[in-house]
Amino acid sequence: MVDYSHSGKRAFTTQEKNNRERTGSPVSILLPTMGLTTVIDKKSIINPDLKRAAKWNSRMTWQNRNLLIASTELKRISSNLDLPDHIKKEAMRLYREAFKLKLLRGRSINGMVAASIYYACRKKGFPRTLQEILDETSENAKDVRRCYRALIKELNLKVPNTDPLSLIPKYISALDLDLEIEELVRKILKVYKANISTSGKDPKGIVAGTLYLACKIKKFNITQKTIADTVGVTEVTLRSRYKELIKKLNIRIE
Repeated sequence: MVDYSHSGKRAFTTQEKNNRERTGSPVSILLPTMGLTTVIDKKSIINPDLKRAAKWNSRMTWQNRNLLIASTELKRISSNLDLPDHIKKEAMRLYREAFKLKLLRGRSINGMVAASIYYACRKKGFPRTLQEILDETSENAKDVRRCYRALIKELNLKVPNTDPLSLIPKYISALDLDLEIEELVRKILKVYKANISTSGKDPKGIVAGTLYLACKIKKFNITQKTIADTVGVTEVTLRSRYKELIKKLNIRIE
């Protein structure tokens, strides 16, 4: 009986066939680094060093691809939000740390990128809210928050507080308020921070309440809904901070 091996040579006898199987016929495999089909002896495939090298190659290829995707997404969001270079560098550093600790398992690349950008902005005191970042990503808020909590916990990071003062210019401009109201908002907020703890309170809620209070003092006609919608909080939150400001700072509205 004639047997044809993978090499193209024929083995006519049982002895020749056994010898051929014992020495091993060459097979074709795809080397991940070359992208080319290369012939390697079967005995080489079980070589531990070659297996480790192939595994490492595969890991390196995935790492490079992962970081390239993350870097592209980070640059896109940063460009849309006009983030400075030091924010982008800090966000990418955080993402790399998350990748090294394998925090991407069960989490999306884009979600972790968004979370890294948000933390970098808060750490550096740059006025960008989570909602602004969410508006620029395809990930839902729940997943991004989950990634953010993982960053805080696994990288042992301190939760930075966003200074409400840093948010004032943006919302003054969005609401088309004048410089006089802006200066009053700053004065109220500085007194508020000096006398009342802002820990655990949404900085946007504080700003919304202060904006409404300043407008009331200056008799500028604007609704709570307009301010709440612009800042990105509920009217309930705005009223809560507004009442707190009046009570704690002993402010009288005529």
